[in-house]
Amino acid sequence: MSELNHTYLEALQMARWERPDIAALKRTAEGSWLLESHSMTARLKRHCHDFDVDVIAVYQLTPDKLTDGEIALIGQEACVVREVVLKGDGRPWLCARTLMPASTLEGQGGHLHALGTEPLGQHVFKQRASRRDAIETANVACLSHQLHARRSRLWLHNRPMLVAELFLPDSPVYGKEIPA
Repeated sequence: MSELNHTYLEALQMARWERPDIAALKRTAEGSWLLESHSMTARLKRHCHDFDVDVIAVYQLTPDKLTDGEIALIGQEACVVREVVLKGDGRPWLCARTLMPASTLEGQGGHLHALGTEPLGQHVFKQRASRRDAIETANVACLSHQLHARRSRLWLHNRPMLVAELFLPDSPVYGKEIPA
């Protein structure tokens, strides 16, 4: 793993998550990004010609390594962790860390641990039985930048996953929105 990716993941794991004031957040430039309820992948793809996923790591995490906040959102069980960087036109835009509980990977979710470079959101939001809730936000200091982050719970076939996302300095969240 590159030193830069390690720094981003460390910053993401140090985030102090809070439930946002949704009405106030909606009035900010970044609010629509942080409150996005559908696929972040689809939204990011609208801002580039080439979209790539760099898989940093996929590994097992035992239940005793989960934080209290993670346990409150997905339960206390072993997880597969998937850490990636999403890139638009070769620029790193988003660092993400997904916790997929063992029970989510059973049955219809069994293919999730083998996504490779397929974006998780692209896959999840193709399914009719998917949704996002429990959005939390944070501002994270990283490499002399104040970066936006969000954490949300994704449901696939009524089974949870937890996705934490750090919007990197070149991310379109910090610029003007391209109309759909």
